[in-house]
Amino acid sequence: MLDLVLAILHHLLVFSLAGLLAAELALVRPGVGGAALKTLGGLDAGYGATAGLILVVGFARVFFGGKGAAFYLGNPVFWAKIGAFAVVGLLSIAPTVLILRWRKRAKAEADFTPPAGEVAAARRVLLLEVLVFALIPALAAAMARGYGL
Repeated sequence: MLDLVLAILHHLLVFSLAGLLAAELALVRPGVGGAALKTLGGLDAGYGATAGLILVVGFARVFFGGKGAAFYLGNPVFWAKIGAFAVVGLLSIAPTVLILRWRKRAKAEADFTPPAGEVAAARRVLLLEVLVFALIPALAAAMARGYGL
């Protein structure tokens, strides 16, 4: 039963992370400001928290799940999946820093809108995150079918 609960939680968290990433991408547009910046900050915080929970639940699956740690730890596809997740995490740092900076400025300046160049840079990184993120379920599906063993 624990294996099932962990699998369900893991999948729900991954889908949630995808939704949060899509919502951030939708909000990071030229002219974003005001309440949208506050919402963006909340989404980004939720994104970070969800990513952390994915790691906790994912590693719980590795060590307490039905397949056992040997299934995962010896599988290069698993490590590619972890690597892709790490790349997404590293990529997310730059947009997070920008969002924090924007929110700080917006608190000080009521009519603040982020510079177009910064918004464009954040969008590029978010799109790259989406592309790398797409590898994760593909690698998970391959791993579940025994690839890499």
